[in-house]
Amino acid sequence: MKNSKSTLKKFFLLFCFLLFAACIVDCQDVIALNANRNVLPNGLTVLHSENHSLPIVMVTLIVKAGQLDEPKDKAGLANLVAELLTEGTKNRGSKDISEEIDFIGASLDASAGNDYITITLSVLKKDLNKGFELFSDILLNPAFHQDEIDRNREQIKGLLRQREEDPSFLAERAFRKEVFGAHPYGRLVEGSPETVDRIKREDLVRFYSDYFVPNNSILSVAGDLAPAELSAAVQQYLGGWKKADLPPRGVEAIREGTTLKVIKIDKDLTQANIVIGHIGISRDNPDYYAVSVMNYILGGGGFSSRLMQSVRDEMGLAYDVHSFFASHKEGGIFEIGLQTKNESSNTALDEIIRQVERIRKEQVSDQELSDAKSYLTGSFPRRLDTNRKIADFLALVEFYNLGLDYAAKYPDYINAVTKDDVLRAAKKYLNAEHYVLVVVANQKKAMLKY
Repeated sequence: MKNSKSTLKKFFLLFCFLLFAACIVDCQDVIALNANRNVLPNGLTVLHSENHSLPIVMVTLIVKAGQLDEPKDKAGLANLVAELLTEGTKNRGSKDISEEIDFIGASLDASAGNDYITITLSVLKKDLNKGFELFSDILLNPAFHQDEIDRNREQIKGLLRQREEDPSFLAERAFRKEVFGAHPYGRLVEGSPETVDRIKREDLVRFYSDYFVPNNSILSVAGDLAPAELSAAVQQYLGGWKKADLPPRGVEAIREGTTLKVIKIDKDLTQANIVIGHIGISRDNPDYYAVSVMNYILGGGGFSSRLMQSVRDEMGLAYDVHSFFASHKEGGIFEIGLQTKNESSNTALDEIIRQVERIRKEQVSDQELSDAKSYLTGSFPRRLDTNRKIADFLALVEFYNLGLDYAAKYPDYINAVTKDDVLRAAKKYLNAEHYVLVVVANQKKAMLKY
């Protein structure tokens, strides 16, 4: 018995060591990020990163359609299409899809964002054919059954009603609506109960027919799959996907506000939820990297950022305060957010505006610049330390036209940023006078002076 236990223990330790070694090899391969790109005759862009350290294949497909392509009075259409992809096809019901995926220990999901719809598959190499069969079925053959439309519509409306009780949600919704105005980015991806109710089955079918075409899509695959195997799978399961002309996109340009706008939402709260900011930048803005470094120093760098050091550490006004630039395809947003006592709202806002003005007027220190660069470049490999992250990353690199060598070039982009660049970016993309301020609080106690 002792020998048996000893053998089992040795086997377990050997297994752990081999697994650890495989992970190390995996990380090294990921950082190198060798990837290939191919555009098929039907217009589908296929990206592939081969990695045989683990018998797993990750698939990410981006369909370049979202809020920008749905009517204002039917906001949430793209999201509802995405939700329904896994809820039944012409060959399988919702339950069938779920059971078949569970049986092989895979995952199959679809979701919508501001600019695109994503379908993801995670599957063991040995079950690749079954995984691709299910993946292609929900992509090419969605049924949009009326009972599933009704059920998912009610689920979305229920979720939206629940979120009405969340003060941070109320603040964010009001903020984006005011910053973006009538532009689609100012709406919730899920839409509203009223707009979701207006969506009919024919709207879903038309949206799918218009945009779910290969020449409007990006397929990214990472993991235990050789190029020939990928080509065979794509030919077998997506070979019949036909290209088609896309409808024209007529979206108004985002207009930046030129006045101070304050929105007060009265709630019986002990903590004020504050969001302040304005229009940001699109992802293809050439100043993206200077803005990234600048924002890290201002409020994106966690405990090392100026806002955290002043508002939290020195003044004790908030547990967390942060800033970020959210960059989309057609534009972006700059935002600072925090929660503080109602009575501290004015003091916290005064300090936030002071810090914004400071970074717009004074050069950052050498140490701040060095720390920001070290973090941004040092943390970058963590975006690529799994096959799932690689598949997602490659799809987005293609979507934003960054180039397959982006992972190798990113550190150079960040390290090239100078103190002058940071100051220029702050002056150009931060505004301490014309901004949108949303405060969800007990307004009587907050007594805002803004």
